[in-house]
Amino acid sequence: MPEQLPRLLVLGAHPDDAEYYAGGLISIYRELGSEVKLVSVSNGAAGHHQRQPAELAAIRPVEAAAAGRVIGATYEVWEHPDGDLLPTLEIRRQIIREIRTFAPDLLLTHRPNDYHPDHRAVGQAVQDASYMVTVPNIERDIRPLWKDPVIAYMVDLFTRPCPLRADYVLDITDRLDTIVAMLACHVSQLFEWLPYEDGVLDQVPSGEAERLAWLREWYTGKIAARANRYRKELIAKYGRERGGQICWAEVYEISEYATQPDEATRRRLFPVEPSTR
Repeated sequence: MPEQLPRLLVLGAHPDDAEYYAGGLISIYRELGSEVKLVSVSNGAAGHHQRQPAELAAIRPVEAAAAGRVIGATYEVWEHPDGDLLPTLEIRRQIIREIRTFAPDLLLTHRPNDYHPDHRAVGQAVQDASYMVTVPNIERDIRPLWKDPVIAYMVDLFTRPCPLRADYVLDITDRLDTIVAMLACHVSQLFEWLPYEDGVLDQVPSGEAERLAWLREWYTGKIAARANRYRKELIAKYGRERGGQICWAEVYEISEYATQPDEATRRRLFPVEPSTR
């Protein structure tokens, strides 16, 4: 009997967090045929300089669904208010229910010490839920899991109180087109709000091809520091020649608050990229 493909759940704070931080690994899972679900815990209704929250709350689920269709993944946006997330009991219970229902083998989320309060809230809520998914008397109407999934934190470069540990590094050079295609679906963010925040809104082109080229340059510039920070780990995985030349990478730390994978499980959940087989 063939081994069942691992299931991947991503719990981000906002629509577009999943692909911005983990689009490479997400695309590999889908290429290998695994089921992937992306969730934004907030409604994304705060992030804009002109659009009002009610308008954004209607737009962002549509954008997220379009991004999911790029790779054939479900993308769900919850209704908690953007900018006001806290690791409340309500959100913890909703996350418990989501984990039990989807039953992921691997769950990706933010670290609890990320820069954004919404990111921290989601990371903390996932941490608080990770063991409780196995407790029968919590959320009794949904069958508990026998064990919690492996949980990994998506990359960040913050150092206080401690830097992210690189348990898995991934060269995403061959994944950039897919990641950019997903990000481009979030028009209100990648072509409006974030360029406004960066002071480059006047540089966003109007033509579709030109916008994609501009977005690729913007995104790769934003993430270039990842590979430089984790160069040693990239060389250890890919060898000195390739590892020394990688410009764009994703990095993950396995959470100590959930299931600890053995080496065989690590290889299953963090597969060798199909293009390098």
